[in-house]
Formats: sequence, structure tokens, C-alpha cells
Amino acid sequence: MGEALDENGILLRHQSVYYHSTIMRWGYAFLLNGLLALQPAWGDDVDLRVGPHIIKAEIAATTESRMRGLMLRNHLCAECGMLFAFPTADRYGFWMKDTPLPLSIAFIAPDGSIINIDEMQPHTTEVHYAKNKALYALEMNRGWFTRKGIKAGDRVLGVKNVVAAH
Repeated sequence: MGEALDENGILLRHQSVYYHSTIMRWGYAFLLNGLLALQPAWGDDVDLRVGPHIIKAEIAATTESRMRGLMLRNHLCAECGMLFAFPTADRYGFWMKDTPLPLSIAFIAPDGSIINIDEMQPHTTEVHYAKNKALYALEMNRGWFTRKGIKAGDRVLGVKNVVAAH
């Protein structure tokens, strides 16, 4: 079977197994490291409140996580969303390219008040902008804000606890 023997005629199979085992361990370590580097856009969660409604929001606070957002996601639980936190307030724009979920977006001022809410269609490149300078944006399943009676001027509590990475 092509098994190697050392100068004393002892089978070197165990050294070979050890060698392959070591390679496998290093391979798994590199694979795990690669998977950690490709972690999803979302990271930590934050509990937000708008009136009596509680939202479990995934946080997108880095440039990479904000760019990826909910792209390629096929499901978002009924009371879940994604909170985008930016380093400075501005009139940010969002589109739905590569996003299969129909979503609503609320642009939120630094004080937590909702500036405006837009409905977004999946897989479109139409850009939806904040009507004023926003520090946050909250994406929820399409129609969520309307069903809950939430409108511009309402306050989102808990956003001030989220800080964007520069």
C-alpha cells in the first residue's frame, strides 16, 4: 500500500497521520477564521420601542454592515428589524438591489424622532432618501409602521444607545 518504513523498519504511518491531522487542524483554523471574517451584516441586537411596540433590531453600525444591510435575506421576523447607525447625521439614501424582502424604512433624527417613512420594493434601484438629516434608519417588514399606526414625528426609544463605527 505504499506505507513508509523508517531506517529501523518501523511503520511511519503514525507520523503521516499526525502530519495530516496537523494540516487538517490548521485548515479548520483558517476556515473558521475566514468564516468569522465573513460574519453577517448584523451583529449585536438592540431593543427599541416606538409607543407600546417593542422591536428587536439587528445593528448595522460599520461601513461594511451598512452596505450589506438585509441583502440576500429571505426572512425577517414580525417584530424584528435592522437599525442602521451612521457616524454623522445626513440625508442618507437606501435602495433594495439584491434585497428580496419588501421593506419599510424609517429615517430617524439624532433625537430619536422619525423624519419620514418610505415603502421599498424588493430588487429595485430606486433610492429612498431621508427628508432631513438622519443619524439612524430602521428597516422593518413592509407595512409594519402603517399597521402599528407609527408616523413621522413619533419617537424611537433606544437608538441613542447605538453608536456607529467610523
